[in-house]
Amino acid sequence: MTRTSSPLRAVRLLALSSLLLSLPAPAAPPPELQPETCSVEGLMDSIRRGLQSKSPAYRRYLRELLKESAVTLPEAQLRAAFERETEPVMVEHLAAALAAKTDRGESPGTLQLVAKRALGDADPAVRAAATRALRRTSAEEHTGDMYSRLVRDASPQVREEAATNLIEDNQFVYAGMHGPSSDLAVAAAAASSDPKVTARILGNISTAAIGAGSAGALHTLLGSDDAQVRASAATALGGVPASEMARARQTLGALYRAEQDVGVRTAILQSLARLGFQSAVPELRALRSVDPRLVAEVDAWVGALSTGLQEWSLLLREKQRLRQAR
Repeated sequence: MTRTSSPLRAVRLLALSSLLLSLPAPAAPPPELQPETCSVEGLMDSIRRGLQSKSPAYRRYLRELLKESAVTLPEAQLRAAFERETEPVMVEHLAAALAAKTDRGESPGTLQLVAKRALGDADPAVRAAATRALRRTSAEEHTGDMYSRLVRDASPQVREEAATNLIEDNQFVYAGMHGPSSDLAVAAAAASSDPKVTARILGNISTAAIGAGSAGALHTLLGSDDAQVRASAATALGGVPASEMARARQTLGALYRAEQDVGVRTAILQSLARLGFQSAVPELRALRSVDPRLVAEVDAWVGALSTGLQEWSLLLREKQRLRQAR
């Protein structure tokens, strides 16, 4: 065999060296998985650090991260972490994670743990945080009379959080068509010791599926000493189911004549229009002379109803257009 000449071998060695130098360096071995980063404590430490971020979007992401991780995290660890935690924002995150497990069909009893904290923690900020965490969840179905108790809490913040939960659950979880949810909201509004909370709940929920008992509670609230409660009860009666419409129209018509507050009377006019549509026109005309301050309001309703529109949102828009044109 012929031996390769030294110059040729040198050229080959040089080419091989260039090829080796052009190859990518071998990847570094992946870091070892740290067990603690997959635990509840590890995740909570990461979230606690991340909450120092000034980005609201990133903080929302951290909340969702914990909720999504809750499915695979050990429930016992989550419960223990929740019971130990004292910082309100972290209490809220952990409570939301526990609620997420329940909403996915796991451990409905965990919501009782959150409800206990919302109702009984010594720190009102923690009670408010635990309450807020239950928003847009199935908590209403697992916590009994929790909301009727929360709306009587000594803290205004807790009462407001409870009211917001009831409103948003009614709108976004049950689309206003779940009778038990609407009945629970009416019961909580009636039980509240705060007129602002009562008025806010009744003025923002659907009553299309309430039962006779809740309708009766609304009639009772029309006799409240607080004008904003009377106005919100009148508004709520405007959306009752067909079985309650006749009684509501009769009660509201009589109340309009006896009522002195212009805000309550305005709410009554709207509810009478909603309950009767075109058939309410004669009734509204009969009320026109009762309060000179509301003649233009009555005329706007009569004009809108006389168009024959059958969609409430369109009627509201037409009424507003006519009111502004006068």
